[in-house]
Amino acid sequence: MPVRLKKFIGTIAMILLVVVYAVFATAYASLHLAQSSGWVHLAYFLATGVLWVVPAMLLIRWMEAKPKR
Repeated sequence: MPVRLKKFIGTIAMILLVVVYAVFATAYASLHLAQSSGWVHLAYFLATGVLWVVPAMLLIRWMEAKPKR
């Protein structure tokens, strides 16, 4: 796969990942943590704010991999 196409696909996938992840994380918090304390909200959003980095890191590693010949 050409490098430019790989980076284009990766960029679109990254945007979708961030948007979908944010929507689901916020929806889950709204449904299940509505009556929780502020500390629970803080811990949840800190954890989910860092957790999206794992799939993003894998996606970036795929985008930057050398093409096979």
